[in-house]
Amino acid sequence: MNLKLQKFEGLNPFQENAYLVHDNKKAHLFDPGFHNAEEWDRLLQYLESVKLDVEALVITHAHVDHIMGLQRAMQLFEVPLYMHKDSYIFIEQYPRQAMMFGMNAEPLEVDPVFIDASWTLQIGSFEYDSRHTPGHSPGHLSFYHKNGGWVIAGDALFAGSIGRTDLFGGDYELLEESIKKKLYTLPDDTVVWPGHGPNTTIGYEKKTNPFVKGL
Repeated sequence: MNLKLQKFEGLNPFQENAYLVHDNKKAHLFDPGFHNAEEWDRLLQYLESVKLDVEALVITHAHVDHIMGLQRAMQLFEVPLYMHKDSYIFIEQYPRQAMMFGMNAEPLEVDPVFIDASWTLQIGSFEYDSRHTPGHSPGHLSFYHKNGGWVIAGDALFAGSIGRTDLFGGDYELLEESIKKKLYTLPDDTVVWPGHGPNTTIGYEKKTNPFVKGL
């Protein structure tokens, strides 16, 4: 059996994508931006239909749209949260982040496990690796599964675009370097699962992305 990836798209007012990576028993939930009852129902019904237990929460970065459902997810699943240490400042400033977009939010109560670019995550007999891809946000991580031929790229790389760099800690030159060295070096047929919008491939973005040209 292959490691599977299930996409939950168009979440919250920012149209964020969350992902569930799983084998036939266990799952890792990425970027839980679930915001309302309908969005949570989509996740919980899928977990029930496939008979999965969530064993870890993972975030690519901690911008408000990617962590809207984090507190509830921690309460529901009572599992470790994995993230890069440089993203923790955004956890601490979650209410302030929300306020910037006209929303109210309570402080998050989490005790994360910090990971870096050398970290390997595992579900059953399957492994996938973290890659440090800052530039859109400090501490941004992408997650690559070689055998599956895909990468969860968060807000580093989109179909025909890249993550914005005008927010706190953003750096266009650093993001360009991250994409060229950590993502464009993956095989061309690698499927890119982004934090917003449709999936794409590394090869297509190397040829056509107007913001970061291929090698």
